[in-house]
Order: sequence, then structure tokens, then C-alpha cells
Amino acid sequence: MNKTTSLIGPLLQAFFTEHLLAHKRASPQTMAAYRDTFRLLLQFVHDSQGIEPSALRVSDLDAPVILAFLDHLEQHRHNSARSRNARLAALRSFFRLVALRDPGSVGVVTRVMAIPLKRVDKRLVGYLTRPEIEALLAAPDRTQWIGRRDQALLLTFYNSGARLSELTTLRQNQVNFGASAFLNLMGKGRKQRTVPLWPKTARVLQAWFRELEKLRTDWAFPNMRGSSLSSDGVNYILQQAVRRAAVTCPGLQGKHVTPHMLRHTTAMHLLQSGVDLAVIALWLGHESMETTHVYVEADLAMKEQALQKLAPAGSDAPRFKADDKLLAFLATI
Repeated sequence: MNKTTSLIGPLLQAFFTEHLLAHKRASPQTMAAYRDTFRLLLQFVHDSQGIEPSALRVSDLDAPVILAFLDHLEQHRHNSARSRNARLAALRSFFRLVALRDPGSVGVVTRVMAIPLKRVDKRLVGYLTRPEIEALLAAPDRTQWIGRRDQALLLTFYNSGARLSELTTLRQNQVNFGASAFLNLMGKGRKQRTVPLWPKTARVLQAWFRELEKLRTDWAFPNMRGSSLSSDGVNYILQQAVRRAAVTCPGLQGKHVTPHMLRHTTAMHLLQSGVDLAVIALWLGHESMETTHVYVEADLAMKEQALQKLAPAGSDAPRFKADDKLLAFLATI
């Protein structure tokens, strides 16, 4: 076997430039997360074993080394089990490519792929009530340019249930104001989807885009310089709105509201309004219905409705009685 093929460097380069970028068309967020995983791993191996990253071979990353790295993340970097699992998922993706590119390393790949994910506590999703979201949307000062931008941003967030990355990169030409107003969003895995807009959201966005004509920017929610908002910038806007809204809505006091919670809020309110789970999955851009099912688990009202349909313990459940002569005949056969 050619020793050059066992070096990590060429395999890692192929993983990022060919597999993730060209074949999988991974999002910038996924690329950054995977990049950081390997930065941490290579630094850990260098510090613990003295091997330079450029001299590292696949055999140097056998299961004991990967397990030590995962323990290091938890014990010394104080990563949660969820973060540890995310790092392991990135490593598994790489080693699947190694199995194809370097068959001689299949033993190492098999042992690394056998490392299990850690079980984590499954938390119920957090969301805002309708009075809380209404107070939040009313919080920005619409007499100022920034306040009108913030209200348009938060209203679009709640209407669309978009991911934070989808809103920070949203451009004006992704908003359609035809007979049916809607957003064109690019989600995870480069998957496109359309999300309808309420008439109120469409009116607010139309008025906001007219203001942006002076700024000559194609971003939907720019900063004062006309550039796109950063994730930290959106979070700052949200926290400012929460602080103002908490004055009139005490339920928001002490509540940790994040941009992703707005996405959960959209999903929960759609569910509580009777929208089918399959439609909500399409609305949010979920690839699997299992992901959307967490909102059913979190909705106590739906569980109470299901409980009311059950006969109390100790009571006789009513028996089915055919109310049709044909059904009664079939029951006698």
C-alpha cells in the first residue's frame, strides 16, 4: 500500500473540498462546525502525542485516540454530551470517506464507527405563548428606522419559522409580493422551500423595502452600513425586544429567549391551530417527520385532550353498537 494514501492530510483535503463542498454541498455552518472539530482533534493529538498534523496517519487516529479526544472535550473543555456527539458525528462522516479512499484502513474505520453516541436527556422544546409573542412584536420603536427594521425582522421570523442563518442571509428578491406573498428560503442541505406570508407581514415588508431603496442594498434586514446582520446582531435585537416587552408581559421576565425559540414558537402555534404535522414539517424544512414530532410531545393541551377521550379507570368503556342493519348482519357472521 502506498504510504502517502494513509496520511490524514490528503484525505482531509478530499473530505472538505470534494465530499462536503462539491458532493454534499454542505452549508457554511456545517463546513465551519466540521472544520472546528478537526482543528481541535489535530491540536489534541499534537499536544498529547507530539505528532505534527502534516505527519499524521489514519492509524494514529484509532478508536482509543478518538475516545481520549472525546473525553478531553467533556472534561477539559467542559463540552456537553450533545456537543460531544456533534463532534463524533463529524468524525464519523470523515471516516466513512476514509473507508472508500483507503481500504487498507478499514480496521481503524470499523473501530471508530463503533464508538457509540452518548445518551442525553431529551428536553421539551421551549416556546412563547401568544401574549408573549404579541408583546415581543410590539416592542420595537417604530418611530425610528432601526425599530421598523427590527419589527419587520421579528415579524418575518415568527411568520416563517426560519432558521437564524436563513434570515441573516435573506435578500429582498427572495420575497414575492404577488397574489400570494411568500418567502423563498434556502435551508439545510441546500434545500429550497417556500413559506407563505400573512397579509400583515407582507404589508410591513413592502413598506420596509421601500425605505431600503435609499440605502441601495439587496439585503432584507441590513445593518446601518447596508451590510447583512450577523447572528450576534440578530440576537442582540431579540434581547432588546424581550427586555422592553417584559415590562408589559411579566411572563417574559427571566425567560431565556433565543432566535431558535422563535422557530419553535411558530411550529407550536401552527400545531395548536390544527395544522397537520406534515405541513409543519414542510413549513420548517424538516427532512424527517420525527423531528417535527417533538412539538406534539411539548404541547400539554393536546395531551389533555387525548386524556379526556379515555374512560376513567374503574368505569366500563362503552361497547360498540352497530346502528345499521347491514353492519348488524355482518356482526352475526
